[in-house]
Amino acid sequence: MKKIISGLFIFIAIFSFAQDEIQFQDIPFKDLIAKAKKENKLVFIDAYASWCGPCKMMEKNVFNKKSVGDFYNKNFVNARIDMEKGEGREVAQKFGVRSYPTYLFLNGDGELVSQNYGYMEEGIFLTMAQDINSPNNKKGSLKERFAKGEKDRDFLINVIKLNSNSDYDFAKLASERYFANRKKTDEFTKEDVGFLLYFLKSTEDVNYKTFVSQKVEITKFLPEENYNEFNNQLILAKVVQESIDDKNKRINEDYFMKTAEPLVGKEAATLKLNQTKLSYYEQNVNFPEYEKAALDYYKNADSFEPNELLKAAWIFSDNIKTKSSLKKAAEWAEKSVMRSETPENTYILAKIYFNLGNTEVAKNYAEMSKNMAEQSGKDATLAKELLSKIK
Repeated sequence: MKKIISGLFIFIAIFSFAQDEIQFQDIPFKDLIAKAKKENKLVFIDAYASWCGPCKMMEKNVFNKKSVGDFYNKNFVNARIDMEKGEGREVAQKFGVRSYPTYLFLNGDGELVSQNYGYMEEGIFLTMAQDINSPNNKKGSLKERFAKGEKDRDFLINVIKLNSNSDYDFAKLASERYFANRKKTDEFTKEDVGFLLYFLKSTEDVNYKTFVSQKVEITKFLPEENYNEFNNQLILAKVVQESIDDKNKRINEDYFMKTAEPLVGKEAATLKLNQTKLSYYEQNVNFPEYEKAALDYYKNADSFEPNELLKAAWIFSDNIKTKSSLKKAAEWAEKSVMRSETPENTYILAKIYFNLGNTEVAKNYAEMSKNMAEQSGKDATLAKELLSKIK
């Protein structure tokens, strides 16, 4: 009888302890959202990875605390999802999860209402949840509230922050309403500058007027030289659009320079034209034009970052046959290898030398690429395939 009672006490103690910690639901994502909707709660997701040290520390030191468990179990539908497995991959992509742990709080419409990161002590983790669990976050869909014309400053800032990666167009609209409703007496902050620059793509954007009118305030946080350069890029963006002949898949260079040079000067216009040609001809798979543009743009290779040169070298290695151009691409790739040897840049250099017919040098670099990839746990398939061609 004593053994039975003792065992019962142990069971009760274990059961009670288990109830102290956060009770995570092991159900599909759509069911989490449906459950939250039905119960008028928010969803809390611990977005983690199995190898993440801080994630394990949260599980060991924070999730099991009674104060934390009591609050989270009462107010949220809780789940832990490995972002690198199964449904977790889709969740990570949808909400832009790139570091661990990430804490996602969603409403019953599956929309983000808050996203936070990193290891937190018990008190901070609890305070965060208390702040997020406000009636304001349960009013309904953020998009519905926005469509009804909500202008609250904190609401708009929240929409901007939460959707800038996952729903750019929605966040941009929120930024336009945010700046349209700022009072002239409101102090312009560093965060405001960030919101403004992030969504500005052309002089036709709604917020461009704010960018121009607030130059004095903006240049308190951004050097005037950088402000002017950014403005030039906005001005040139429209000229770029007008210069592209999509029917013939070409850029009207004469029109571009004639229009852009009076606006920003010959040097800035030429630079933008070259950058535009590289991007446009790569996207449209017009590699003869890309070849000419790259050789012209990178003729003073020492003034460019090795990784930028490496990208051009890779495109040349896959698509260009001209010997003199491949020799130039080898120079570009070598600058990257000289800075720091990696499986990627040594493979590109190997492939270029192979295309040039220098099989001995190609073999050496391909072997280096294969060995580095295998030692670092990376995929060595490309290097192995190249070695099989050489042999």
